[in-house]
Amino acid sequence: LGRNGVGKTTLMQLLTGQIFADGGSVEVFGRSPVERGDVLRRLCFIAESQRYPEGFTPAHVFAVAPWYFENWDADFASRLIADFALPLRRPIKKLSRGQLSVVGVVVGLASRADLTFFDEPYLGLDAVARQIFYDRLLTDYAEHPRTVVLSTHLIDEVAGMLEHVVLIDRGRILLDQDADELRGSATAVAGPAAAVDAFAADYTIIGRERLGGLASVTIDGRLDAAARARAAHSGLELAPVSLQQLVVHLTGDDLARPDAPNRREAA
Repeated sequence: LGRNGVGKTTLMQLLTGQIFADGGSVEVFGRSPVERGDVLRRLCFIAESQRYPEGFTPAHVFAVAPWYFENWDADFASRLIADFALPLRRPIKKLSRGQLSVVGVVVGLASRADLTFFDEPYLGLDAVARQIFYDRLLTDYAEHPRTVVLSTHLIDEVAGMLEHVVLIDRGRILLDQDADELRGSATAVAGPAAAVDAFAADYTIIGRERLGGLASVTIDGRLDAAARARAAHSGLELAPVSLQQLVVHLTGDDLARPDAPNRREAA
């Protein structure tokens, strides 16, 4: 997760051997992915703007897919094609943005690669098509477990699917944590400004809003029973913070700086 231009796509390209690192080292399955067929055969990377050879149709793409993916499931691909009503014989260059995304979704899911990367796979897809993607992904993952890495801005839509979250900002990893641990890891406190300020004085604040005599702050960390009782006594309202709200607060302009709080934990 992260804002545009922070390095999400670059990281995926490094991990799949699409580009070379200019420092440090990159290992996937214990080896460098660059020009290693034994590693690359286990990877699938669906880019945001996936390119295909001139004159190709979706049928051509799916016909050559088994050459690259040893676990390719043609029957599953056919079911996905039907689910999305994808025109197989239309030239790629004449597909809509959503149909082009569907081609990538079919390849990514039917590849059944050990490690699959989806970089913004939903572009141009309406809400119904996105839900089909999520449903098919979860169902197939349950039957054929593997690692799927998803880069997305539609955080609330996918929050319930996530097992682990990596948040990147300006080339730094701000957060690397299990999704279950993140849920409920921040709390919104709202009420009279003076009472909110007094209550929040002892906590790390990652978000703050003020309107007239009212204020709302987002506190980093869970509140224990005593703190909740104190908030209630002060007439304050407490509310959970969604994953999307947490990401917004952690990568806001006032926090996205070298000395900003870093919640990164060991993976």
